[in-house]
Amino acid sequence: MSGFKEPSLADRQKAAQQARQNMLNKFRSQPGLDDPAVKQRQAEREAHAAERSKARLAREAAKAEQKRRETEAAAQAAAQLAREKEEAAARELALEAERKAARDARYAARKKRK
Repeated sequence: MSGFKEPSLADRQKAAQQARQNMLNKFRSQPGLDDPAVKQRQAEREAHAAERSKARLAREAAKAEQKRRETEAAAQAAAQLAREKEEAAARELALEAERKAARDARYAARKKRK
């Protein structure tokens, strides 16, 4: 069984040169910008970008509509609360006037008895 043979400097340089040549060949084999396949992929990317843009605009419009609805609902709730407070205050005033009238009637009846 033979031992491990360490590569020499020339072997390492040759391997590095071969790797550089492989990378260069790989780069050269790629299609250019005027290739129909590249143009088709670019057109597809642009179409997808347009679709995403439309979808984003639709989402933003939906969010704006939802925010408007929420604001409108909050305004209605505030108006309802204000009406309820006014009605409660009016009921309290009427109750207070009723109590005062009853108190005055009792006072008048007591005065009358004397």
